Formats: sequence, C-alpha cells, structure tokens
Amino acid sequence: MRNLAAGVSVVATGYGKARAGLTVTSVSSLSIDPPCLLVCIGRSSGTLAALRANQAFGVSVLAENQQSIADRFAGRGGVRGAARFAGSHWITGITGAPLAVGALSAIECTLEKMVEWHSHAIVVGQVRSVRLNEAAGPLVYWHGDYRNIEDAEEPA
Repeated sequence: MRNLAAGVSVVATGYGKARAGLTVTSVSSLSIDPPCLLVCIGRSSGTLAALRANQAFGVSVLAENQQSIADRFAGRGGVRGAARFAGSHWITGITGAPLAVGALSAIECTLEKMVEWHSHAIVVGQVRSVRLNEAAGPLVYWHGDYRNIEDAEEPA
C-alpha cells in the first residue's frame, strides 16, 4: 500500500477540552445524492469514541503547508487529545465540528452509519457543509513520507 499516494486529512470532533482528532489518509467520496463520504478509523481510537458520542465530525483536507498539523494529529511528539489543536487555528462549523483554517477543503458531516470491520470502523458521514480553499496545493502521503505534488518523484 506504500505505492498508493493519498491526500492527508484530519478528522476531528467534539468541543473544548473534549475535542479529539486524528490524521487519516483513508477518506473517500461515497455518494453524490445525498453527498456522503467515508473514513476508516481504528476501533481503539479515542477519536472514534468521541465521534460516536458527538454524532458529527469535520474532515480537514490538509494543504501542503500543514504538515505540522498532520504530524501532531498522527501522534508524533506524544501530543494527545485536545492538546493536538494547539498551535494551529480552528473554527467551529455548523455541526459543532472543528475545522482547520487554511485547509484545502473543510467538510462537515453528521454520522449516518458506522460499521465495525476487523480492526477498524467504516464511518459514513452525510455532508452538511463544505468550505474550499484553492490557494495552495495538497499535502500527499506516499512511500512513508509527506510530499507535495512537486515532490512526487520516485524515492531513492
């Protein structure tokens, strides 16, 4: 799967000190009518438990200059829980979900369905709002490292 290049997103949910989020590369469009997406989250994730409780979540598709956000929400440096939101700017959307300022896309969803499958849960969200920012390129994860479109050459 290292050969599958993927966009990098943060899935986040909750309010104040109860906010939670994680970095994912497994976000996909599911349907257009109604607009839905799916994301796969490990069943042991605290973010999954918070998402289940809040019934809404935001997907911030990160821009090439947001690698530090991706690292923090991936748990690099040992930062956990609501502390992951420090050091970057967030807004609260109409569903109450946290959305990263400057993200290429900020998509708010309400939880429509959750299917537990082996080690992960497949989360289906119905899209409630979308904010777009086309001022930057995407942050991409490929061959175990972050890249932007200009860096997408074969690793040594």
